[in-house]
Amino acid sequence: MRDWRQAWQAALYSPDGFFARGERPSAHFRTSPLVGPELAQALLELLSRVDFALGRPGSLDFVDVGAGGGELSAAVHDLAPPALRRRLCVTAVEFAPPAVPTGVRVRRDLPEQVVGLLVGHEWLDSIPCQVVEVHSGQTSAMHVDDHGTESLGPPVTGPALEWLHRWWPLAERAEVGLPRDEAWADAVGRVRAGAALAVDYGHLRSRRPRFGTLTGYLGGRQVPPIPDGSRDLTAHVAMDSCAAAAGGGVITSQATALAALGISASAPASGLAATDPLRWLDEAARAGRIAELTDPMGLGGFHWLLHGSMLP
Repeated sequence: MRDWRQAWQAALYSPDGFFARGERPSAHFRTSPLVGPELAQALLELLSRVDFALGRPGSLDFVDVGAGGGELSAAVHDLAPPALRRRLCVTAVEFAPPAVPTGVRVRRDLPEQVVGLLVGHEWLDSIPCQVVEVHSGQTSAMHVDDHGTESLGPPVTGPALEWLHRWWPLAERAEVGLPRDEAWADAVGRVRAGAALAVDYGHLRSRRPRFGTLTGYLGGRQVPPIPDGSRDLTAHVAMDSCAAAAGGGVITSQATALAALGISASAPASGLAATDPLRWLDEAARAGRIAELTDPMGLGGFHWLLHGSMLP
């Protein structure tokens, strides 16, 4: 048996791991870039505000960290207005580089510096963490084998225990978010000028789940988190902890953020179906996509963590 973090890391990123062999999230779960162009449109509006605040530099970055299949990077590149696209450098950062349009750069590691907007969309939830449980007042690390059978490991001490006391004090089972904090602080630190945005399923200290959130996804279904490399493994993110690690930030809901960036749903005008049926279909489809993006029981459950004052 291995510590859960080690098993999780190997299951996703070892040579035979889930992501290392080229699996794409779109084959296993629904995510916002797959719904339609609206997320990319919102991020282009945010990027435009960053661009204005920076004085419209000659080169402007959009860095998509944890790019998955490259859908978001491709959409931002393709939907950017021509005047912006001429200055825009779109970079997709992914462990197994995706196929993306000509003009989108692909790399496996974060760039040294960013001038523009860095986005981690469902990136932090894929960073493996130590899993712990509390038994008889003692917090212990959990070990697991390749079949998902768990056992109690040694007591948790040091920075991990300190993190739990500060950020998740009432848990009976939890994922220790230190690796996410460190990764996000590093990413934010690379933004020399502009903004950084993390978008993820997450939770806040006031409403932490008591039993953790570690789970698996395979073929469009939620499945047990077995670290055998056959499935995606993910856990929700302690967003406030990540914010603090990177020096603060603004946390809001996806619905609120999209509305602030001009993405809001409204039903097509009464009678439009009769006078302009194609426009009615377009507007109805858009309203449906936005409703999906803002549904609090679905994709609208995402938290947005923004470093930089680019939302009103």
